[in-house]
Amino acid sequence: MSIILVFLLIIGIVALFRGVIIIQPYEKGIVTRLGKYSHLIDSGISMVMPFIDSVITVDVREQVIEVEPLQVITQDNVSVVVDAVIYYRVIDPVKAEFEVADFSYAATTLAQTNLRNLIGDKTLDQTLIARDNVNADLRTTLDEATHGWGVKVTRVEVQRIDPPADITEAMSKQMKAEREKRASILQAEGVRQSYILEAEGKAQAQVLQATAEATAITNIANAANKFFTEKAQMWRKMQVSENVLAHNTKFVLPSNSEIVNVLNLEHGEISGVTPIKKK
Repeated sequence: MSIILVFLLIIGIVALFRGVIIIQPYEKGIVTRLGKYSHLIDSGISMVMPFIDSVITVDVREQVIEVEPLQVITQDNVSVVVDAVIYYRVIDPVKAEFEVADFSYAATTLAQTNLRNLIGDKTLDQTLIARDNVNADLRTTLDEATHGWGVKVTRVEVQRIDPPADITEAMSKQMKAEREKRASILQAEGVRQSYILEAEGKAQAQVLQATAEATAITNIANAANKFFTEKAQMWRKMQVSENVLAHNTKFVLPSNSEIVNVLNLEHGEISGVTPIKKK
């Protein structure tokens, strides 16, 4: 009797341990009962029926698949080597477990097939320039194809597109020639701008010089005009004085008056006019 109790106790302990399931925070648990899908369990501690239920854990974190390098022929018959990486995450654990046997292999094969199609429709130059478009088109195609598998393709990156060595060398020479051409153009443009700035500087200096000369001429003309105007006024005064003195009329003028200075009467040079000196 005691042996049976010990046996039952051992079975109970084993059943207890088998009935306690711990699911990690990045996992989902799929419970199957007697070979049929039963329900999902979230992260944490869960209880299932021992010996009857089975639990399959599915990682729902974003994961990466590397697509091995493969040779692809472009539209202009250039053989290139390409590879890529696929980023995905499981959004439906049940479909991801039961709808596809090996998602990694299936996604890799699908990516290789679509890479051949996408790059085969473009020339080498278009492929190298439009890599972002290739990434976007490949992601869309893979996402649509894997949607029924409960998987979301979040990103696809074509890592390298390697042409043959001779084409790579020719492209390198072409790029070098383009760089030298751009450098020559920039140098010529710099010389041109230098000449333009020098010419503009000379023109501006000539304008300033002409302006200064015009100002000087104007000042001289104004001074000359003022000088001759004053002399003409003095000459008119002298004519008036001579006309008045022509009748021998005697005038007494202050010695420091302006008319005396004009007529130079300090020494009595004109008859009839006697200047009187102030005391």
